Amino acid sequence: MSTHPGQAPLTGLRVLDLATLFAGPLAATMLGDFGAEVVKVEHPTKPDPSRGHGPSKDGIGLWWKLLGRNKRTITLDLSKPGGRETLLRLAATADVVIENFRPGTLEKWDLGWAELSAANPRLVLARVTGFGQFGPYAHRPGFGTLAEAMSGFAAITGEQDAPPTLPPFGLADSIAGLATAYAVMTALTARERTGEGQVVDMAIIEPILTVLGPQPLWYDQLGHVQPRTGNRSANNAPRNTYRTADGSWVAVSTSAQSIAERLMRLVGRPELIDEPWFATGADRARHADVLDEAVGAWIADRTRTEVLEAFEKAEAAVAPIQDVRDVMTDPQYEALDTITTVQDPELGPLRMQNVLFRLSSTPGAIHWAGRPHGADTDTVLAELGLTEREIDALRAEGAL
Repeated sequence: MSTHPGQAPLTGLRVLDLATLFAGPLAATMLGDFGAEVVKVEHPTKPDPSRGHGPSKDGIGLWWKLLGRNKRTITLDLSKPGGRETLLRLAATADVVIENFRPGTLEKWDLGWAELSAANPRLVLARVTGFGQFGPYAHRPGFGTLAEAMSGFAAITGEQDAPPTLPPFGLADSIAGLATAYAVMTALTARERTGEGQVVDMAIIEPILTVLGPQPLWYDQLGHVQPRTGNRSANNAPRNTYRTADGSWVAVSTSAQSIAERLMRLVGRPELIDEPWFATGADRARHADVLDEAVGAWIADRTRTEVLEAFEKAEAAVAPIQDVRDVMTDPQYEALDTITTVQDPELGPLRMQNVLFRLSSTPGAIHWAGRPHGADTDTVLAELGLTEREIDALRAEGAL
Protein backbone atom coordinates (compact mmCIF):
# COMPACT_ATOMS: atom_id res chain seq x y z
CA MET A 1 0.00 0.00 0.00
CA SER A 2 1.25 3.43 -0.90
CA THR A 3 1.76 6.39 1.38
CA HIS A 4 3.20 8.54 -1.40
CA PRO A 5 2.06 12.18 -1.34
CA GLY A 6 1.40 12.39 -5.14
CA GLN A 7 -2.30 12.38 -6.03
CA ALA A 8 -3.44 9.18 -7.80
CA PRO A 9 -3.49 9.73 -11.58
CA LEU A 10 -7.16 8.80 -12.11
CA THR A 11 -8.52 10.89 -9.23
CA GLY A 12 -11.72 12.60 -10.37
CA LEU A 13 -12.67 9.81 -12.79
CA ARG A 14 -15.97 8.10 -12.00
CA VAL A 15 -16.63 4.52 -13.13
CA LEU A 16 -19.86 2.54 -12.87
CA ASP A 17 -19.10 -1.19 -12.79
CA LEU A 18 -22.26 -3.02 -13.89
CA ALA A 19 -20.35 -6.14 -14.91
CA THR A 20 -20.15 -9.55 -13.22
CA LEU A 21 -17.52 -12.24 -12.77
CA PHE A 22 -14.13 -11.41 -14.13
CA ALA A 23 -13.21 -9.46 -17.28
CA GLY A 24 -15.35 -6.33 -16.82
CA PRO A 25 -14.98 -6.13 -13.03
CA LEU A 26 -11.19 -6.62 -13.29
CA ALA A 27 -10.96 -3.63 -15.66
CA ALA A 28 -12.85 -1.55 -13.09
CA THR A 29 -10.52 -2.79 -10.33
CA MET A 30 -7.48 -1.67 -12.37
CA LEU A 31 -8.98 1.82 -12.76
CA GLY A 32 -9.89 1.98 -9.06
CA ASP A 33 -6.36 1.01 -8.04
CA PHE A 34 -5.08 4.22 -9.62
CA GLY A 35 -7.60 6.59 -8.11
CA ALA A 36 -10.83 6.27 -10.10
CA GLU A 37 -13.97 6.32 -7.95
CA VAL A 38 -15.62 3.00 -8.79
CA VAL A 39 -19.25 2.35 -7.96
CA LYS A 40 -20.11 -1.34 -8.24
CA VAL A 41 -23.77 -1.77 -9.20
CA GLU A 42 -25.22 -5.20 -8.33
CA HIS A 43 -28.68 -6.71 -8.57
CA PRO A 44 -30.50 -6.49 -5.22
CA THR A 45 -31.09 -10.27 -4.93
CA LYS A 46 -28.52 -11.69 -7.38
CA PRO A 47 -25.11 -10.22 -6.47
CA ASP A 48 -22.00 -10.63 -8.62
CA PRO A 49 -21.40 -14.43 -8.67
CA SER A 50 -17.69 -13.81 -8.00
CA ARG A 51 -18.73 -13.25 -4.35
CA GLY A 52 -19.42 -16.98 -4.20
CA HIS A 53 -16.57 -18.25 -6.38
CA GLY A 54 -13.83 -20.33 -4.78
CA PRO A 55 -13.10 -20.73 -1.06
CA SER A 56 -14.74 -18.51 1.53
CA LYS A 57 -13.94 -17.74 5.16
CA ASP A 58 -16.72 -17.22 7.72
CA GLY A 59 -19.15 -17.25 4.79
CA ILE A 60 -17.33 -14.36 3.08
CA GLY A 61 -16.01 -15.02 -0.45
CA LEU A 62 -12.27 -14.31 -0.66
CA TRP A 63 -12.06 -13.80 -4.44
CA TRP A 64 -14.48 -10.89 -4.08
CA LYS A 65 -12.14 -9.26 -1.54
CA LEU A 66 -9.58 -8.98 -4.38
CA LEU A 67 -11.91 -8.19 -7.29
CA GLY A 68 -14.08 -5.79 -5.28
CA ARG A 69 -11.25 -3.74 -3.79
CA ASN A 70 -11.43 0.06 -4.05
CA LYS A 71 -15.10 -0.16 -5.12
CA ARG A 72 -18.17 1.23 -3.39
CA THR A 73 -21.07 -1.22 -3.63
CA ILE A 74 -24.68 -0.34 -4.38
CA THR A 75 -27.72 -2.36 -5.47
CA LEU A 76 -30.00 -1.47 -8.38
CA ASP A 77 -32.45 -3.53 -10.43
CA LEU A 78 -32.03 -2.03 -13.90
CA SER A 79 -35.18 -3.74 -15.22
CA LYS A 80 -37.39 -1.72 -12.84
CA PRO A 81 -38.41 1.81 -13.91
CA GLY A 82 -36.90 3.35 -10.75
CA GLY A 83 -33.70 1.38 -11.25
CA ARG A 84 -33.44 2.51 -14.88
CA GLU A 85 -34.05 6.15 -13.95
CA THR A 86 -31.50 6.01 -11.11
CA LEU A 87 -28.88 4.47 -13.41
CA LEU A 88 -29.37 7.29 -15.94
CA ARG A 89 -28.91 9.81 -13.10
CA LEU A 90 -25.72 8.01 -12.06
CA ALA A 91 -24.51 7.84 -15.68
CA ALA A 92 -24.93 11.61 -15.96
CA THR A 93 -22.30 11.98 -13.19
CA ALA A 94 -19.94 9.26 -14.50
CA ASP A 95 -17.11 9.08 -17.02
CA VAL A 96 -17.20 5.35 -17.70
CA VAL A 97 -19.78 2.55 -17.59
CA ILE A 98 -18.51 -1.04 -17.82
CA GLU A 99 -21.09 -3.75 -18.58
CA ASN A 100 -21.03 -7.37 -19.71
CA PHE A 101 -24.66 -8.26 -20.38
CA ARG A 102 -25.40 -10.21 -23.54
CA PRO A 103 -25.79 -7.88 -26.56
CA GLY A 104 -29.26 -6.33 -26.61
CA THR A 105 -29.89 -6.62 -22.86
CA LEU A 106 -29.27 -2.96 -21.99
CA GLU A 107 -31.34 -1.99 -25.05
CA LYS A 108 -34.22 -4.17 -23.78
CA TRP A 109 -34.24 -2.03 -20.61
CA ASP A 110 -33.99 1.22 -22.65
CA LEU A 111 -30.48 1.73 -21.29
CA GLY A 112 -28.55 1.32 -24.55
CA TRP A 113 -25.94 3.68 -25.97
CA ALA A 114 -28.66 6.01 -27.32
CA GLU A 115 -30.12 6.61 -23.85
CA LEU A 116 -26.81 6.62 -21.96
CA SER A 117 -25.07 9.06 -24.32
CA ALA A 118 -28.15 11.29 -24.31
CA ALA A 119 -27.87 11.42 -20.50
CA ASN A 120 -24.11 12.11 -20.78
CA PRO A 121 -22.46 12.77 -24.15
CA ARG A 122 -18.99 12.47 -22.54
CA LEU A 123 -19.63 8.95 -21.28
CA VAL A 124 -17.43 6.02 -22.34
CA LEU A 125 -19.42 2.76 -22.44
CA ALA A 126 -17.24 -0.36 -22.28
CA ARG A 127 -19.15 -3.45 -23.43
CA VAL A 128 -17.37 -6.69 -22.55
CA THR A 129 -18.84 -9.88 -24.01
CA GLY A 130 -17.64 -13.33 -25.03
CA PHE A 131 -17.90 -12.75 -28.76
CA GLY A 132 -18.45 -9.01 -29.34
CA GLN A 133 -21.56 -7.00 -30.19
CA PHE A 134 -22.18 -8.45 -33.68
CA GLY A 135 -21.45 -11.52 -35.80
CA PRO A 136 -22.89 -15.04 -35.86
CA TYR A 137 -21.92 -15.91 -32.25
CA ALA A 138 -22.77 -12.54 -30.64
CA HIS A 139 -25.85 -13.80 -28.82
CA ARG A 140 -24.29 -16.97 -27.42
CA PRO A 141 -23.36 -17.03 -23.74
CA GLY A 142 -19.59 -16.47 -23.66
CA PHE A 143 -17.05 -17.46 -21.03
CA GLY A 144 -13.27 -17.24 -20.85
CA THR A 145 -12.99 -21.02 -21.18
CA LEU A 146 -14.60 -20.82 -24.61
CA ALA A 147 -12.08 -18.16 -25.63
CA GLU A 148 -9.19 -20.31 -24.40
CA ALA A 149 -10.51 -23.14 -26.57
CA MET A 150 -11.48 -21.10 -29.66
CA SER A 151 -8.36 -18.93 -29.85
CA GLY A 152 -5.88 -21.78 -30.24
CA PHE A 153 -4.49 -21.50 -26.71
CA ALA A 154 -5.67 -24.96 -25.59
CA ALA A 155 -4.53 -26.57 -28.86
CA ILE A 156 -0.87 -25.65 -28.23
CA THR A 157 -0.89 -26.27 -24.46
CA GLY A 158 -0.02 -29.66 -22.99
CA GLU A 159 2.22 -32.56 -23.90
CA GLN A 160 2.44 -33.69 -27.52
CA ASP A 161 0.53 -36.95 -27.01
CA ALA A 162 -1.82 -35.66 -24.29
CA PRO A 163 -5.17 -33.82 -24.63
CA PRO A 164 -5.30 -30.06 -25.27
CA THR A 165 -5.09 -28.29 -21.89
CA LEU A 166 -7.19 -25.42 -20.54
CA PRO A 167 -5.62 -23.07 -17.98
CA PRO A 168 -6.69 -23.72 -14.37
CA PHE A 169 -7.52 -20.03 -13.84
CA GLY A 170 -9.31 -17.22 -15.71
CA LEU A 171 -6.67 -16.50 -18.34
CA ALA A 172 -8.77 -15.15 -21.24
CA ASP A 173 -10.98 -13.15 -18.85
CA SER A 174 -7.96 -11.59 -17.15
CA ILE A 175 -6.28 -10.65 -20.42
CA ALA A 176 -9.58 -9.11 -21.58
CA GLY A 177 -9.85 -7.22 -18.28
CA LEU A 178 -6.41 -5.67 -18.75
CA ALA A 179 -7.22 -4.89 -22.39
CA THR A 180 -10.52 -3.25 -21.36
CA ALA A 181 -8.74 -0.96 -18.88
CA TYR A 182 -6.38 0.06 -21.71
CA ALA A 183 -9.32 0.54 -24.12
CA VAL A 184 -11.12 2.76 -21.59
CA MET A 185 -8.02 4.92 -21.09
CA THR A 186 -7.65 5.20 -24.88
CA ALA A 187 -11.28 6.30 -25.27
CA LEU A 188 -10.88 8.82 -22.42
CA THR A 189 -7.77 10.23 -24.10
CA ALA A 190 -9.73 10.62 -27.35
CA ARG A 191 -12.44 12.42 -25.36
CA GLU A 192 -9.87 15.03 -24.33
CA ARG A 193 -9.63 15.93 -28.01
CA THR A 194 -13.24 15.47 -29.19
CA GLY A 195 -15.19 16.23 -26.02
CA GLU A 196 -17.31 13.15 -26.69
CA GLY A 197 -17.46 9.65 -25.29
CA GLN A 198 -17.78 6.47 -27.35
CA VAL A 199 -18.46 2.73 -27.13
CA VAL A 200 -15.70 0.17 -26.45
CA ASP A 201 -16.63 -3.23 -27.94
CA MET A 202 -14.43 -5.80 -26.18
CA ALA A 203 -14.78 -9.46 -27.20
CA ILE A 204 -13.08 -11.86 -24.77
CA ILE A 205 -12.09 -14.10 -27.72
CA GLU A 206 -9.81 -11.37 -29.15
CA PRO A 207 -7.14 -10.16 -26.65
CA ILE A 208 -5.98 -13.73 -25.97
CA LEU A 209 -5.18 -14.01 -29.70
CA THR A 210 -2.90 -10.98 -29.37
CA VAL A 211 -0.87 -12.62 -26.62
CA LEU A 212 -0.65 -15.88 -28.58
CA GLY A 213 1.77 -14.11 -30.91
CA PRO A 214 2.42 -14.61 -34.63
CA GLN A 215 0.50 -17.88 -35.14
CA PRO A 216 -1.99 -16.47 -37.70
CA LEU A 217 0.89 -14.86 -39.62
CA TRP A 218 2.89 -18.12 -39.65
CA TYR A 219 -0.15 -19.99 -40.92
CA ASP A 220 -1.01 -17.33 -43.51
CA GLN A 221 2.49 -17.16 -44.95
CA LEU A 222 3.81 -20.69 -44.41
CA GLY A 223 0.82 -22.90 -43.63
CA HIS A 224 2.57 -23.56 -40.30
CA VAL A 225 0.42 -24.89 -37.43
CA GLN A 226 2.14 -24.80 -34.04
CA PRO A 227 1.99 -28.25 -32.39
CA ARG A 228 1.75 -29.04 -28.67
CA THR A 229 5.29 -29.37 -27.31
CA GLY A 230 4.73 -29.55 -23.55
CA ASN A 231 7.32 -27.36 -21.83
CA ARG A 232 9.62 -27.40 -24.83
CA SER A 233 9.77 -24.64 -27.41
CA ALA A 234 10.30 -24.77 -31.17
CA ASN A 235 12.38 -21.58 -30.90
CA ASN A 236 15.09 -22.56 -28.42
CA ALA A 237 16.47 -25.39 -26.31
CA PRO A 238 17.08 -26.33 -23.63
CA ARG A 239 13.75 -24.93 -22.44
CA ASN A 240 11.95 -27.16 -19.97
CA THR A 241 11.25 -27.99 -16.34
CA TYR A 242 13.76 -30.21 -14.57
CA ARG A 243 13.58 -32.11 -11.29
CA THR A 244 16.22 -31.47 -8.61
CA ALA A 245 17.79 -34.01 -6.23
CA ASP A 246 15.49 -32.88 -3.39
CA GLY A 247 12.31 -33.36 -5.44
CA SER A 248 11.77 -29.71 -6.38
CA TRP A 249 11.47 -28.43 -9.94
CA VAL A 250 13.16 -25.57 -11.81
CA ALA A 251 12.43 -23.95 -15.17
CA VAL A 252 15.25 -23.13 -17.58
CA SER A 253 15.15 -20.88 -20.64
CA THR A 254 17.83 -20.22 -23.27
CA SER A 255 16.15 -17.61 -25.45
CA ALA A 256 19.56 -15.93 -25.89
CA GLN A 257 22.46 -17.77 -27.55
CA SER A 258 24.96 -16.54 -24.94
CA ILE A 259 22.81 -18.04 -22.14
CA ALA A 260 22.68 -21.40 -23.95
CA GLU A 261 26.49 -21.45 -24.20
CA ARG A 262 26.97 -20.54 -20.53
CA LEU A 263 24.55 -23.28 -19.57
CA MET A 264 26.47 -25.98 -21.47
CA ARG A 265 29.70 -24.93 -19.77
CA LEU A 266 27.94 -24.97 -16.40
CA VAL A 267 26.61 -28.53 -16.84
CA GLY A 268 30.01 -29.78 -18.06
CA ARG A 269 29.11 -30.28 -21.70
CA PRO A 270 31.06 -27.48 -23.48
CA GLU A 271 31.67 -29.74 -26.50
CA LEU A 272 28.01 -29.35 -27.50
CA ILE A 273 28.63 -25.64 -28.17
CA ASP A 274 30.85 -26.62 -31.10
CA GLU A 275 28.15 -28.69 -32.78
CA PRO A 276 27.03 -26.97 -36.02
CA TRP A 277 23.40 -27.21 -34.89
CA PHE A 278 24.06 -25.32 -31.65
CA ALA A 279 24.34 -21.94 -33.40
CA THR A 280 20.60 -21.12 -33.61
CA GLY A 281 17.69 -21.56 -31.23
CA ALA A 282 15.54 -23.38 -33.81
CA ASP A 283 18.34 -25.87 -34.58
CA ARG A 284 18.96 -26.42 -30.87
CA ALA A 285 15.23 -27.13 -30.47
CA ARG A 286 15.56 -29.98 -32.99
CA HIS A 287 18.17 -31.54 -30.69
CA ALA A 288 16.19 -30.97 -27.49
CA ASP A 289 16.57 -34.61 -26.42
CA VAL A 290 20.37 -34.33 -26.21
CA LEU A 291 20.26 -30.96 -24.47
CA ASP A 292 17.50 -31.95 -22.02
CA GLU A 293 19.48 -35.04 -21.08
CA ALA A 294 22.63 -32.99 -20.44
CA VAL A 295 20.88 -30.34 -18.35
CA GLY A 296 18.45 -32.75 -16.67
CA ALA A 297 21.18 -35.14 -15.50
CA TRP A 298 23.24 -32.30 -14.02
CA ILE A 299 20.22 -30.76 -12.21
CA ALA A 300 19.04 -34.18 -10.94
CA ASP A 301 22.31 -34.54 -8.98
CA ARG A 302 21.85 -31.25 -7.08
CA THR A 303 19.37 -29.70 -4.65
CA ARG A 304 17.23 -26.78 -5.71
CA THR A 305 19.37 -24.35 -3.69
CA GLU A 306 22.59 -25.66 -5.27
CA VAL A 307 21.10 -25.42 -8.77
CA LEU A 308 19.84 -21.84 -8.28
CA GLU A 309 23.17 -20.69 -6.79
CA ALA A 310 25.22 -22.29 -9.60
CA PHE A 311 23.00 -20.79 -12.31
CA GLU A 312 23.19 -17.33 -10.74
CA LYS A 313 26.98 -17.55 -10.58
CA ALA A 314 27.13 -18.67 -14.23
CA GLU A 315 24.62 -15.95 -15.25
CA ALA A 316 22.33 -18.56 -16.79
CA ALA A 317 18.53 -18.13 -16.69
CA VAL A 318 16.63 -20.25 -14.18
CA ALA A 319 13.65 -19.94 -11.85
CA PRO A 320 12.27 -22.28 -9.23
CA ILE A 321 8.82 -23.70 -9.99
CA GLN A 322 7.04 -22.00 -7.11
CA ASP A 323 3.60 -22.70 -5.72
CA VAL A 324 1.67 -20.07 -3.82
CA ARG A 325 3.50 -20.94 -0.57
CA ASP A 326 6.83 -20.01 -2.18
CA VAL A 327 5.37 -16.89 -3.81
CA MET A 328 4.30 -15.58 -0.39
CA THR A 329 7.89 -15.72 0.91
CA ASP A 330 9.89 -15.04 -2.29
CA PRO A 331 12.49 -12.31 -1.53
CA GLN A 332 12.05 -10.58 -4.92
CA TYR A 333 8.27 -10.36 -4.57
CA GLU A 334 8.85 -9.25 -0.97
CA ALA A 335 11.19 -6.43 -2.07
CA LEU A 336 8.61 -5.25 -4.62
CA ASP A 337 5.71 -5.59 -2.12
CA THR A 338 3.92 -7.57 -4.85
CA ILE A 339 1.85 -9.39 -2.23
CA THR A 340 0.75 -6.62 0.11
CA THR A 341 -1.34 -6.50 3.29
CA VAL A 342 -4.77 -4.83 3.30
CA GLN A 343 -6.73 -4.26 6.52
CA ASP A 344 -10.32 -5.47 6.23
CA PRO A 345 -13.10 -4.73 8.74
CA GLU A 346 -14.70 -8.15 8.15
CA LEU A 347 -11.66 -10.46 8.08
CA GLY A 348 -8.76 -8.44 9.52
CA PRO A 349 -5.42 -8.29 7.66
CA LEU A 350 -5.58 -9.82 4.15
CA ARG A 351 -2.61 -10.54 1.89
CA MET A 352 -3.31 -10.05 -1.81
CA GLN A 353 -1.65 -8.89 -5.04
CA ASN A 354 -0.69 -5.22 -5.06
CA VAL A 355 -1.55 -2.75 -7.83
CA LEU A 356 -0.34 -3.77 -11.28
CA PHE A 357 2.67 -1.44 -11.67
CA ARG A 358 4.62 1.23 -9.83
CA LEU A 359 4.48 4.91 -10.84
CA SER A 360 7.25 7.09 -9.47
CA SER A 361 5.19 10.25 -8.84
CA THR A 362 1.51 9.26 -8.69
CA PRO A 363 1.32 5.64 -7.54
CA GLY A 364 -1.80 3.57 -7.11
CA ALA A 365 -2.98 2.15 -3.78
CA ILE A 366 -5.42 -0.32 -2.27
CA HIS A 367 -7.66 1.61 0.12
CA TRP A 368 -10.03 -1.23 1.02
CA ALA A 369 -10.87 -4.80 0.05
CA GLY A 370 -14.21 -5.87 -1.45
CA ARG A 371 -17.15 -4.54 0.59
CA PRO A 372 -20.44 -6.27 1.50
CA HIS A 373 -23.27 -6.40 -1.07
CA GLY A 374 -25.00 -3.01 -1.24
CA ALA A 375 -22.96 -1.50 1.61
CA ASP A 376 -22.86 1.99 0.05
CA THR A 377 -26.30 2.19 -1.61
CA ASP A 378 -27.79 4.86 0.63
CA THR A 379 -24.63 7.00 0.71
CA VAL A 380 -24.11 7.00 -3.07
CA LEU A 381 -27.77 7.76 -3.81
CA ALA A 382 -27.85 10.54 -1.20
CA GLU A 383 -24.75 12.08 -2.86
CA LEU A 384 -26.69 11.92 -6.12
CA GLY A 385 -29.32 14.15 -4.49
CA LEU A 386 -31.98 11.53 -3.77
CA THR A 387 -34.00 12.21 -0.62
CA GLU A 388 -34.67 9.62 2.04
CA ARG A 389 -38.24 9.41 0.77
CA GLU A 390 -37.08 8.72 -2.81
CA ILE A 391 -34.68 6.03 -1.60
CA ASP A 392 -37.50 4.43 0.43
CA ALA A 393 -39.77 4.51 -2.64
CA LEU A 394 -37.08 2.75 -4.73
CA ARG A 395 -36.79 0.12 -2.01
CA ALA A 396 -40.56 -0.39 -1.97
CA GLU A 397 -40.49 -0.85 -5.75
CA GLY A 398 -37.79 -3.52 -5.40
CA ALA A 399 -35.35 -1.37 -7.39
CA LEU A 400 -32.75 -1.42 -4.57
